[in-house]
Amino acid sequence: MGCFISKLASNFAFFPPSPPTYQVKKRDDGKLVAVSTTSSMTIPYCDDGSLDVLSLKTKRGNKIVAFYFKNPFARLTLLYSHGNAADLGQLYDLFVQLKANLRVNLIGYDYSGYGASSGKPSEHNTYADIEAVYECLETQYGVSQEDIILYGQSVGSGPTLHLAARLPRLRGVVLHSAILSGLRVLCHVNCTLCFDIYRNINKIRKVKSPVLVIHGTEDDVVNWLHGDGLWKMARDPYEPLWIKGGGHCNLELYPDYIHHLCKFVQDMENMTTEIRLKKIRQTLNLPKGENAKAANSANCCCCGIKLRWPKCLKCLTPSCLHCLKPSCSCFHCSKPSCLECSAPSCKCSSCSCFKCSSCSCFKCSSCSCFKCLSCFNCFSGSKSRGCKPQCPDCFKPGLTKCSCGVRCSCWCISLPCC
Repeated sequence: MGCFISKLASNFAFFPPSPPTYQVKKRDDGKLVAVSTTSSMTIPYCDDGSLDVLSLKTKRGNKIVAFYFKNPFARLTLLYSHGNAADLGQLYDLFVQLKANLRVNLIGYDYSGYGASSGKPSEHNTYADIEAVYECLETQYGVSQEDIILYGQSVGSGPTLHLAARLPRLRGVVLHSAILSGLRVLCHVNCTLCFDIYRNINKIRKVKSPVLVIHGTEDDVVNWLHGDGLWKMARDPYEPLWIKGGGHCNLELYPDYIHHLCKFVQDMENMTTEIRLKKIRQTLNLPKGENAKAANSANCCCCGIKLRWPKCLKCLTPSCLHCLKPSCSCFHCSKPSCLECSAPSCKCSSCSCFKCSSCSCFKCSSCSCFKCLSCFNCFSGSKSRGCKPQCPDCFKPGLTKCSCGVRCSCWCISLPCC
């Protein structure tokens, strides 16, 4: 039942011009050219090499027609998905103006069942159509997704957001008189039903590139609330363009349309890798700049050597054998001490302190000052250099009653015993 209603909705969604406004013919040299059905004039003149007429096969078996307009000064490519009641013949003049004013390469295509394209129009056919066009840009013209701006008008917002949700590194997306979903154009519903088509309301949240929304405030076909809703749900919304008094099919006639669109394209051209990474960091809440340096320095011990030792699982205090400092000072470890010499002997497996079995305290005849306990030469076991703890002030070895509270003789100074 849902599939039947979906097909029924598709019949109301697509109105291809009948008859088509152009035909595709092959010249003697094998090149495809477009000829208007209303006149004998070729589109464009035969000596104009700025237009490539393409015939592309989709994964659903249809052959669709695409126009590729080349601009020698272009840095970006605009992939245009048109509305439901037009074909490439009617959009030719608009494409020429956009190519020149925006300084972009532009590729437009006819959906299955539109113009000279074979097949029948449907939601899933339009998805296959735009995927075939993108594959052509990638393979035939060497255009990567980082240099592509997707443009969707009205029903064209459906395939546009379908592809945009799958390409995370797109340069940008333009939604012109876009729809939240097919059913929401006909009636106001707050939920998405299984037979609804073009569920843009769900896909817009998956688009990671900047999104420009253009909508007329007096649109009587697709209410302005559709554009406003998509803009509010976008992850990276660009400054929208609400054209006062604009309808559904006449926004290109307003000066603000081309001015704002030019500004968007220029901003996308100036968007460097650094700016894009900055936006990604903001999305992921990662540290950046000085905060990143501080985070990195927090992973180094006081002697400037990066830690390679495990940390205490509870206090996260780093352990470092180069600092000559006790490896863990938390009370969560339940760290026991040597009952004879008070040497650190934490037995928790999460920090790298010494254990009592490795303590060589010479029968606990060590200096009783606290800092002696962190000297690893004094307590390094039977394989040490034979150094006995000495008080640096009195130089008396093994005084358990020394109260100077300083450190032993082998702490960071060179003595014959060390």
